[in-house]
Amino acid sequence: MNETLVLTESTYYILLSLVTPQHGYGIMQQTEQMSAGRVRLAAGTLYGALNALCDKGWIIQLPIEDGSRKKQYKLTDKGLQVLKGELDRLRQLVANGEAILKEDPTLTSDRNQLLRKELRKDKYQIKDYSKIS
Repeated sequence: MNETLVLTESTYYILLSLVTPQHGYGIMQQTEQMSAGRVRLAAGTLYGALNALCDKGWIIQLPIEDGSRKKQYKLTDKGLQVLKGELDRLRQLVANGEAILKEDPTLTSDRNQLLRKELRKDKYQIKDYSKIS
């Protein structure tokens, strides 16, 4: 069985915000905006996450301009693959949930069981993004 990489919501939004280069404060603002206020990153948390994401090769720090103190970061190709993998995983979650919750209560229990079994088949197989090098 393939292991699927599961991103935290904070990591997902950090990567998503870095599709275009950003500095830390911009990442914090965009993350809060995209998550409708659900994800609020403190500076220490953000910079710890940015360092970890750099270590994984999912983002890079851009060269600092002369006279500036702002560090800007950008998503790498590897980070984009991870982000797309997470989006695929989230789509599967939504598809499965919608299919199960939209079940017709007039269907027999056997038919509902068959629907669940169909959802678990390999057509929803997710690639293993945890071993991207």
